[in-house]
Amino acid sequence: MIRGWYTGASGMAAQQVRLDAISNNLANVDTNGYKRDVAVHKAFAELLLRRMNDDGLYLHPLGSGDMAPIVGKVGTGVETNELFTEFEQGALKATESDFDIALDGKGFLCVMTPNGERYTRNGAFILGKEGYLETKEGYPVMGEHGPIRVQENNFLIDKEGRVWINAKYPENPDRLIGREENAWEEPVLLDTLKIINFETVRYIAKQGSSLWMATEESGPAQIVQGEERPTVIQGFVEAANVNPVTEMVRMIEVNRAYDANQKTIQSEDGLLGKLINEVIRV
Repeated sequence: MIRGWYTGASGMAAQQVRLDAISNNLANVDTNGYKRDVAVHKAFAELLLRRMNDDGLYLHPLGSGDMAPIVGKVGTGVETNELFTEFEQGALKATESDFDIALDGKGFLCVMTPNGERYTRNGAFILGKEGYLETKEGYPVMGEHGPIRVQENNFLIDKEGRVWINAKYPENPDRLIGREENAWEEPVLLDTLKIINFETVRYIAKQGSSLWMATEESGPAQIVQGEERPTVIQGFVEAANVNPVTEMVRMIEVNRAYDANQKTIQSEDGLLGKLINEVIRV
């Protein structure tokens, strides 16, 4: 009966972790580039039960039970193994802002923070006071040769992540014929967005503000080259890959599972009380 308490309690603790993850997903349903978390659980070590005095001897303390046939298994609850992040692609939303960038495919944009390089899928950028392309927190977006400095209405980013500027009319945006590269009179390559990925992306760590950092398990960040580079789309942002309806259904499942584990503990407590107060007394 005491084992039943621990089994029920471990189930309640596991469901609490799931509820926290689901709540965080729902809170970030409108956060650009957010990737949903899933709580992964595993069973405790299982106890193998064997019959005694059946095709073998089980004499305590002498003898062995290894020859006795296995009856079955008794589970002893679950525990949280990890919070697993699903990196599946989110929907692309048009913003009509030249400063917004979305990645269609695997990879991350690189930004520079006071703690070093960090990585993001949130491409909702702004033009900083000094002309640098920045996050809303003020972190500059990195190209392969350093921070990217542009002028409003005077740059475009192609699907390869190359940043082009019109050098012939840098102070007269009205002379820009269109956003297409071949419509510019004298496009000049400024830099290329630094797009990176990891050897084991599942082990990168969330840092808040839509930022990620490399860990020892994920391996260092590596610049993505060639056909492995994701498609860069200017004027779009990637929405969170969270389905509110699915998350609400999972929240209901968690509440029911939590309630079932709670009732298990209450039943075990009632049985133990009956054993102590009635059976032992007799």
